[in-house]
Amino acid sequence: MEIEVREMNDNFARFVLSDASPELANSLRRVLASELPKMAIHNVEFHLGPIMGEDGKEFESVTPLFDEMIAHRLGLVPLPTYLDEFNFRSECSCKGEGCPSCTVMYSLNKKGPCTVYSGDLEPLGSDKFRVRDEFIPIVKLGPNQAILVYATAELGRGREHAKFQAVQAPGYSYYPAITFNYDKFDASRFDVSCCPVRILEKKGGKIDVTDIEKCTLCQACADSAPKGAIAVTGDETKFVFRFETDGSLSAASALSKAADILEKMSEELAKKVSSL
Repeated sequence: MEIEVREMNDNFARFVLSDASPELANSLRRVLASELPKMAIHNVEFHLGPIMGEDGKEFESVTPLFDEMIAHRLGLVPLPTYLDEFNFRSECSCKGEGCPSCTVMYSLNKKGPCTVYSGDLEPLGSDKFRVRDEFIPIVKLGPNQAILVYATAELGRGREHAKFQAVQAPGYSYYPAITFNYDKFDASRFDVSCCPVRILEKKGGKIDVTDIEKCTLCQACADSAPKGAIAVTGDETKFVFRFETDGSLSAASALSKAADILEKMSEELAKKVSSL
């Protein structure tokens, strides 16, 4: 298996996976979506009763939304994830009690009238755990309303809950190939605008493909030409792969970790099969 990176930034990756099979490509997709660890808020404690402001004014601990809805929104806020520094809470030496090796604590203390955003989450510890996307709205507080919560984040996997999915919409397609049989049609009269991704252009009496990797295998060009004039096929050993992250992990880190997980799972499967 070989990987050729075409585009890689903090939140997006596009690469070509070659010398592979549909089964291997789909395994990588499933690992990215469901097995990759990610830090997310899992427990939220709400303060009940009056909340005092710095000027001595008393606020009511109430919001327009149910506490469960706010907790759900907080859980979906992408948090910076440092996989090398944390253990799964169930596998930690603290036996699930919660410690700096498996959890990160956040506080949220806001008084209305205002809109509470994800950036209002304050990490209790290193500032590197501060939320990077600071303008995700959580709840709008009215006059005399306030919210005070303490939230605990821990590692989880996407198969457990959507809030633990670091990668969104991982997908792949066969590497495309377009061939032309000029004995069956006149290229000078062919309408290249039939291609929805605009990768065909006329050049020297023939048709040139400007960027084959943008081809979606839609067959629009083949349907617009006489039968057998244009053939659009996909290579079942080569794939164009792409995915996005929510910002908790960089695309490069997500791909590297997913490859490690897939290798480990394959080794475990091989051991079990050999023991049969």
